Amino acid sequence: MIRKGFKMKLYKGMEKEYEKRHNELWPEMQEMIHEHGGRNYSIFLDEETDVLYGYIEIEDEELWAKGADTAINRKWWDFMADIMETNPDNSPVSIDLHPVFHLD
Repeated sequence: MIRKGFKMKLYKGMEKEYEKRHNELWPEMQEMIHEHGGRNYSIFLDEETDVLYGYIEIEDEELWAKGADTAINRKWWDFMADIMETNPDNSPVSIDLHPVFHLD
């Protein structure tokens, strides 16, 4: 199991919409995450900066990376692009975080 932390940026005023969309996460998206080895996924919002902090545990980096090229993932990126910073392909601008401490 590999622990991953990352950050993304939400557009101002989109906090409630972001949470709503994730509370209504499509079953196909949930299945894709699990099929590509993702578990124990959490996203936190810093309300002062609109920075989102994500945490996920994955089985394998290569398997996880393949999830980005699925049709459902690309559809999700398109769905989320109007409320957060994205790259030209609508993938979220995501910066990996360096782990400095972990306690089981």
